[in-house]
Amino acid sequence: MPESESRFLPNILDPPERISEILFGLIMALTFTGSISVASGDRAEVRDLLVGAIGCNLAWGIVDAVMYLIAGLVERGRSLKVLHAIRRTADPGAGQRLIADALPPTISAILGPDQFEFLRRKLVELPDPPERPRLRASDFLGAFSVCLLVFLSTFPVVVPFLFIDEVHRALRVSNGIAVGMLFLGGHALGRYAGHRPWRMGLWMVALGCTLVALTIALGG
Repeated sequence: MPESESRFLPNILDPPERISEILFGLIMALTFTGSISVASGDRAEVRDLLVGAIGCNLAWGIVDAVMYLIAGLVERGRSLKVLHAIRRTADPGAGQRLIADALPPTISAILGPDQFEFLRRKLVELPDPPERPRLRASDFLGAFSVCLLVFLSTFPVVVPFLFIDEVHRALRVSNGIAVGMLFLGGHALGRYAGHRPWRMGLWMVALGCTLVALTIALGG
């Protein structure tokens, strides 16, 4: 069923999606600033690394946005395929099984035949859905949000190098900001998922640092 654009726009991305995109962009930026620790400390070299970090995050933001559109189109297409199958089958039992397979297992387990039949009838009575999935304006706005989050997450770890002349001091400030952002991102994910926020925050710091070290070691 088409969603109301006015209802959809205030929540383009779910909280885990927003936090994950920020963490992704942050880790990408850290792979660049992390290599400054082994650089000569020359300002021109640092500038080149920062330009590379910004450009890389912009490129990956665009890639991530395109994949967001593809994933949304595939998911919507799968939903339409199931809906068409339910509406076209003449066997109520087959339609109910299709609905059960499409629902989360926890919900399917608590519904009985009467509830499944009620859902099947409601789906059959819907206006004819489109034959193929289509992208809407909200999808492109969501993709733009993904790209923007990945790109903007670069700047908190880059800003210290723009205002602090001494490279090693700027690096320490940048790393402190990065650790704080990793912790806050993990903390927010923990609160959303019902885990212990502090533990999740510390776990995200450890995971982020490990991923950055691994990426640098592999030449990323």
